[in-house]
Amino acid sequence: MTAVADPARVRPPGPSPWTAPVLLGRMARNRLDVMRAVAARHGDAVRLPLGPKTLWFFNHPDHAKHVLAENPGNYHKGIGLVHARRTLGDGLLTSEGELWTKQRKVIQPVFQARRIARQADAVAEESVRMAARLQRAVGAGPVDIRHEMTELTLGVLGRTLLDADLGEFGGIGAAFEAVQDQAIFEMMSLGAVPPWVPLPRQRRFRRARAELQEIVDRLVAHRRAQPGGIAGRDDVVSRLIESTSRETDPRVARQRMRDELVTLLLAGHETTASTLTWTFYLLDRHHEVWERMHAEAVEVLGDRNPTYEDLHRLRYTAMVVEEVMRLYPPVWLLPRIAQGDDVVGGWHVPAGADVVLCPYTLHRHPEFWPDPDRFDPDRFDPDRRADRPRYAYIPFGAGPRFCVGNNLGLMEAVFVLACVTRQLRLSLQPGYPVVPEPMLTLRVRGGLPMHVHEA
Repeated sequence: MTAVADPARVRPPGPSPWTAPVLLGRMARNRLDVMRAVAARHGDAVRLPLGPKTLWFFNHPDHAKHVLAENPGNYHKGIGLVHARRTLGDGLLTSEGELWTKQRKVIQPVFQARRIARQADAVAEESVRMAARLQRAVGAGPVDIRHEMTELTLGVLGRTLLDADLGEFGGIGAAFEAVQDQAIFEMMSLGAVPPWVPLPRQRRFRRARAELQEIVDRLVAHRRAQPGGIAGRDDVVSRLIESTSRETDPRVARQRMRDELVTLLLAGHETTASTLTWTFYLLDRHHEVWERMHAEAVEVLGDRNPTYEDLHRLRYTAMVVEEVMRLYPPVWLLPRIAQGDDVVGGWHVPAGADVVLCPYTLHRHPEFWPDPDRFDPDRFDPDRRADRPRYAYIPFGAGPRFCVGNNLGLMEAVFVLACVTRQLRLSLQPGYPVVPEPMLTLRVRGGLPMHVHEA
């Protein structure tokens, strides 16, 4: 049965269109602050005029459930997609319809629970190796913890999904930072600056994109040159070689391969690296949380490497990761375009409307999260989360496009934190300028210098 809008609620409330220039200026300075402000003032459904665009902003668990899980076929990827496609092409994050379904079938088996369990030893080894690197930095001056986490997550990605040593390719993290900066700039400027304008950021973007494409081409060439080729392998590169070999046009096959691998390189390392960076930032501000994590790691692990079976034993550490992703979700905005008329929470949504869900604001909704800005891992104690709506917390999205790598990312984060907090404590460089939190949410820019101390 088709939902029917309440006649009195045809169009959500929101700021006047005349405020668009002011809103755009505020969005450029602090977009997350604007999203929180309009939700606080206008409610859970807001019509937000932004110059040439008008956003239908929905901020309730029921809204997220409807758009992402109950009627996902009506909502394709939205604002920002064209900018993401300049880097990712038609990879798994940006494709739609039949192509996305085919890509998901190729990638999904690599993330099955049994295979992820078999990768636990590799994740543990990389985590222990990283903790040993930090150990050597005790008393030796600050380390850039974001750089360390990026190197770690790329190492894990290479071993668990690609069967490759990504350490051979210097500059992957810097290249992704350049292309992400450009994509965010284009999205927030609503494409007002044409891509051909020779700005320095445009030149950096083109160089970085070319570098990433060269890296994935080398990964594929290396795999094809190995004795036996892809026979008997179940890593992503081998699966994609097999899948794209069915394309009749070799140019299409090559582009599909590039799109998928660049997408995997980005999604497979950046979100976990960001979550871990924010965790260490918050642990420095909440020593009591570090104390509990340290005690748990010592009790559960002793001096051995973590195993897959330890995941359910490192319960508090997992709660800390969940709370960090509540405050600093890996993806702060989920944009969609309505393909047909719909009703969301009683509000009419016309075909073609730009619909946005914002995990950052949803995760701080005061109705579902008391004292929402406070860092409190105990929120995720099973006894406290029972009555919370399922869609009040969507760090990995929801519905058919739920993040395929969530289990690997969580295992990686828990193992890393247990290995580090078992023996070390990190503290922010004194005098480091801490940017207001809403600006930090997207990524920690310019690194995060931290001193390493013995536990």
